[in-house]
Amino acid sequence: MALPQGALFWPSREALLVADLHLEKASWFARLGQMLPPYDSIATLSDLAALVASTGAREVWCLGDSFHDKYGCDRLPAQARDLLTGLTGATRWTWIAGNHDPGLTDHCGGAVVEEAEVDGLILRHEADPDDPRPELSGHFHPKLRITHRGRQVSRRCFVATATKLILPAFGALTGGLDAHHPEIVRAVGAGAQALVPVQDRLLRFPIAA
Repeated sequence: MALPQGALFWPSREALLVADLHLEKASWFARLGQMLPPYDSIATLSDLAALVASTGAREVWCLGDSFHDKYGCDRLPAQARDLLTGLTGATRWTWIAGNHDPGLTDHCGGAVVEEAEVDGLILRHEADPDDPRPELSGHFHPKLRITHRGRQVSRRCFVATATKLILPAFGALTGGLDAHHPEIVRAVGAGAQALVPVQDRLLRFPIAA
């Protein structure tokens, strides 16, 4: 089930899947002299905690780039750390390593894997265009941009083909790549659709190859 919040819920496993949290992105920029409000991790984890509560999820899978860098967990403020350790302690939590957070050492609870196969689905950070197996991934932060009634509208979206599904970025401080971008099309192949969940409907928009 694709959720409007940008997560995927798997009812038979009571599992919640999210991608690209990019926790502590603001503090990473602050170390470089670009001062951003330091509340991105708290906002992201509060939203995630609300989803875990509302869905009753017993498993959580984070599909990579959960921290903006591999030392992000060390920089978590106390409130965010408490939120995260509460979540990892209450669920079966798995971190899949991404290109931003390889080699996590202190991951605030949960298990760390490079990728996983769960009930026939491959869970990894970046889609592999050469792998024919059914696959769930993140990495690209897809967004759909359309003109509606003369206005430019941008919404985070899922990108799907018959065997691949890219999740949008869940993090509060993440940008987005146009769903029609050639790198996304290359990753998933022909016949892709952008999926936008809204309330009780799933809107579908074809993506041109």
